[in-house]
Amino acid sequence: MSKAADIGSKRLISLAPDAWVQWVTQNPEVVAHDILDAEFQWIRRESDVVVKAYSPDHGEFLILNELQLRYNSLMPRRMRNYVALAEEKYRLPTYPVLINILPPAKTVTVADCYESKFMGLRAYQAYRVINLWEVDAQLVLQESLSPLFPFVPILKGGNTEAQVRLAVQRLRQDENLNQLEPLLAFFASFVLDIPVIQEILRWDMVVLRESPWYQEAVQQGIKQGVQQGIEQGIEQGIEQGIEQGIEQGIEQGVQQGALRQLQKLLQLRFGAITPEIEAALQSLSLEDLEGLLEKALTANSLEEFGQQLDINAAS
Repeated sequence: MSKAADIGSKRLISLAPDAWVQWVTQNPEVVAHDILDAEFQWIRRESDVVVKAYSPDHGEFLILNELQLRYNSLMPRRMRNYVALAEEKYRLPTYPVLINILPPAKTVTVADCYESKFMGLRAYQAYRVINLWEVDAQLVLQESLSPLFPFVPILKGGNTEAQVRLAVQRLRQDENLNQLEPLLAFFASFVLDIPVIQEILRWDMVVLRESPWYQEAVQQGIKQGVQQGIEQGIEQGIEQGIEQGIEQGIEQGVQQGALRQLQKLLQLRFGAITPEIEAALQSLSLEDLEGLLEKALTANSLEEFGQQLDINAAS
């Protein structure tokens, strides 16, 4: 088994901390002094990365980096809490940055501040928002913003095979950066076919699944698939026009949503699914499909996953 690699936010920023802090602050005079312990005992979840930085104009200050796979409505409150806790712990002014990796649903508005009023009192916390899908991929590659190379496939204009190949070349030019190839492969899977990615990159899924973004994406994908199934089921039921039809439609929709997510996860990890496994999945109940999602995430090979179905998955 391959050695697990840390391809989370802290490792990503630590590979080129000066380039990162200059990018998020848009100030070429800022330098990174240290990456601090971001765990706060008063809350369970730790902030992604807190960097102690310095600039001639501002002296020492903190840069609080919160990287989110997808924005959600809880982020403004979370950013307010993180800023207050960081300033209390380190006694330094804080520059908070929220980096959203993938775009949210069209109905969701990304806020750049927290604001509340209660009994005549007002609380307010602003923070900088960077949406990676709005960042120009060509500019990132030209300016050698190495911490952003793994994100090239989902940057603006980066969803082509040529741009992905160029990002891979840039990663392989630096021994410290080439370990980020699995993370690049993960984000490439959102825009390119799996066989193309496997041709371009040395894609090690054992390493990739250690990434917190990978784990979060899988969980969000499962929830999204189930939700889509419910919505489709309701539509089917309404078309049938009877209560029983709605219930049956919801059940069928949820089952189809779970099946699609399981198929997508298997393709993401192992490439093409064998006809035998495809046929076996089609015959499974919703409960069986949900039980196999975790197996699909942890299996080391398609053959190992097929053993859960009593199928020889070897091609």
